Amino acid sequence: MHVLDTIREINSTTGRVLVILFLSLGSHGLVMLVKFIGSRLVGINTGNSKLKSLASLANSFIIFGLYFGAFGLILREMGVSLTAYLASASVVGLAIAFGFQGLVQDVVTGLTLVLTDLIDVGNMVEIGGQTGIVRSIGMRFTILENAMGAEVFIPNRSIMNVVSYPRGYVRCLVDVTLASSEDTKSQMLEIIEKTTNSFAEQLPGVQVKPLSKVGLLKVSAEKTIYRIKFRIWPGRGLPIETIFRQELVQRIKIIEPGFSDWMVSVNYEVEKG
Repeated sequence: MHVLDTIREINSTTGRVLVILFLSLGSHGLVMLVKFIGSRLVGINTGNSKLKSLASLANSFIIFGLYFGAFGLILREMGVSLTAYLASASVVGLAIAFGFQGLVQDVVTGLTLVLTDLIDVGNMVEIGGQTGIVRSIGMRFTILENAMGAEVFIPNRSIMNVVSYPRGYVRCLVDVTLASSEDTKSQMLEIIEKTTNSFAEQLPGVQVKPLSKVGLLKVSAEKTIYRIKFRIWPGRGLPIETIFRQELVQRIKIIEPGFSDWMVSVNYEVEKG
């Protein structure tokens, strides 16, 4: 406050203007600092998603408090007492509670989401048809980052049903039935390797994590399959079911004319352990 008193002494009118500018720029600078610190806290890889969620929500409350306090001090410089400001803020708060119930619902729902462990920062979720990774939970909005890298802002009050993916992805298994002949089998494995790598490079947006080639699996005495595991974004398995599968079948048919479409199966399973 000594700084503000010094500025006021310069000149009555000029001093007030300078104080208002100082408060405006100072509060904005503090907000930028809080946002920076908040983003760093949320970005720290602590493995504690609950801490990240609380930090994200606390960040929103602190920013609101800074702007609220700065506005009150600016009004005081303009001749409005802080008591009147706080009293009017209470009246406005009641008006907001009755007239803008959506805002209140956003805040309450945001707190509920964090405190009930429904979602946390870093989770892969589906909310209202939007799928993405939770980047922040604020007073009004929950922000998701979708498969395209875009930010999706979802009003907290509209969050009704939440689908959570604990592993952070959906596991898509592609099983290719191999020929009994060792020579043909070797050629098929080479085709599978090249086709899989090419697909992974062409459509990286489908995958959340790099693919995993499980390898050969003996199903029975007569049947051996080669299993490929894709870890993909929810709802983005269609390119694997169509483009990848069709291309793989067509390439294998060149060396094995009797190879049928059903010999390449695509399934979705729960990631265990």
